[in-house]
Amino acid sequence: MKKRLAIFLLVSPFMMGLACAQDNKPADKKFVLVASKPMTYADSVAVKQLFFSALREKTIGSYASATELFNKILQIDPSNDATLYELGKIKRVQNDNQAAQGLFEKAVTVSRDNKYYWMALAESYEKSNDLPKLESVFNELIRLDPDNPEYQFDKANAYYIQKRYDEALAIYKQMEQNIGLNDDLVLARQKIYIKQGKIGPAAAGLEDMIKANPNQIRYYLMLSEIYNSNNLNDKALKILERAQKVDPNNGYIHLALADIYKDKKDYVGSFNQLKLAFAQNDLSVEQELTIIMGYLPKFPDPNAKASALELSRIITVTHPTNSKAYAVLGDMLMQNDLSKDAKAAYKKSLQLDDQVYVAWEQLVRIELSDNSIDEAIKDGQEALSIFPNQAWMNYLVGVALVQKKNYTKALSYISNVPSLETQDKSLLSQAYSATGDCYHGMKDNKKSDEAYEKSIEYNPDNAYTLNNYAYYLSIRNEQLEKAAQMSKHSNDIQPNTASFEDTYAWILFKQKKYTDAKIWIEKAIANDKDKSAVQIEHYGDILFYLGDANAAVLNWTKAKQMGGNASVLDRKINEKKYIE
Repeated sequence: MKKRLAIFLLVSPFMMGLACAQDNKPADKKFVLVASKPMTYADSVAVKQLFFSALREKTIGSYASATELFNKILQIDPSNDATLYELGKIKRVQNDNQAAQGLFEKAVTVSRDNKYYWMALAESYEKSNDLPKLESVFNELIRLDPDNPEYQFDKANAYYIQKRYDEALAIYKQMEQNIGLNDDLVLARQKIYIKQGKIGPAAAGLEDMIKANPNQIRYYLMLSEIYNSNNLNDKALKILERAQKVDPNNGYIHLALADIYKDKKDYVGSFNQLKLAFAQNDLSVEQELTIIMGYLPKFPDPNAKASALELSRIITVTHPTNSKAYAVLGDMLMQNDLSKDAKAAYKKSLQLDDQVYVAWEQLVRIELSDNSIDEAIKDGQEALSIFPNQAWMNYLVGVALVQKKNYTKALSYISNVPSLETQDKSLLSQAYSATGDCYHGMKDNKKSDEAYEKSIEYNPDNAYTLNNYAYYLSIRNEQLEKAAQMSKHSNDIQPNTASFEDTYAWILFKQKKYTDAKIWIEKAIANDKDKSAVQIEHYGDILFYLGDANAAVLNWTKAKQMGGNASVLDRKINEKKYIE
């Protein structure tokens, strides 16, 4: 005879109450029903084996296999609460919160006294923002663990979110009676009082904490913040003055005073308090650096740059062994055009910690700009021994080697850039431009031209490439029209640059456009801060073809006095004519 399965329906009192609370419909339509059936010994053994196999699959991240095994368990034992719970956790990991929630609801129906099930269900209700149900879950957790204040806080916070402020305050009052007043309770009450616009009660709670703990500066700071954030600056100031009597060297007090003076538009007083705050050891380097970064949006205002620099100097005094402090000092010195001091700051930063790449890059850039080429090569190569895959550093070392005319070695660094950086078109353009310079120095015009073309392809407005490429074409007397177009474009991009203007004048000269060439060479001479002998020589060449031989000789003579090529200039002067 075939045995009939006995089916039991398990109904949680919690679920019954919850259903009724949510709906006025008959409660029996809202129950979470979990079928149960008698288990044989073989069933129990099978369930145990399946459960541990499923856990093993879950542990290694094989969720599909674990789910299949857990579902087999539920076919044998639909009310297996541990399986419902574990399956719910898998669904949660898979971001199927609705399915997870249903499984957790079944688990707590079967095992009402397992707090872990309730905690999992609480998390699901939090994700779905089902606050009324969440409140009921916290009631169950409080029932199971009445001495755990976290559940009381969670329930009160649910009330707070629903703007049921008085009910939340009632919980806090009960908690104070049970565990005494503490920071968490004070802050939680404050949050509600401020929402209600009740500054008095919020302040009174903190005054009580100050009275009970007169040496705890944090309560003074919290109270002053309440007053200050509600435009009661004078009251806030008085609280901080009380705090100063307790601890006159507390950096956080000075920081709070800086905010108050700033709100009062006393910017000098505010900055003085900032300096006092930075001079103490209370604040972390990260906090101080965040404050300094706040000045950046005000740059290039000279007052903002000077203030940021002064605070940066203080950090290195207060935190003399912190590499970040010196790196930021270097940045602020650069912003104030003090590159020599910045160089020393970056070196100090790297002595303390050579793992800060940005400090290496800034250091090498400074060395290149002040023509310390050997230092740039040495420091750049050391940086690359630590950060070999930095595209910019490979480029900078390559540029330094170009300055030394070590073209082959320069190419060994510059050629790395395209494989290390594929998105930065500006860097790629500069790298191919430097490659062109190398091949030009090696007298390989074909490869040089190809590199310059690639540079312009990445950045059609690379004025440096446009100028160099145009000049090299002109001295080879090739593609002069293209050279003229590139040179003119470089001057449009970067006007009043003497070397670019000289290039354009020279190309016009090559095209026999002597009148236009004269205009541009005169611009170049007017803008030339270095007093180039080449430009003066070119001026003489142009004047000669304009029919003014005497003026040409005067300029050639001047160019020779300025250190120009004596052998060619002597012939021009002696023969009073242009010599190619």
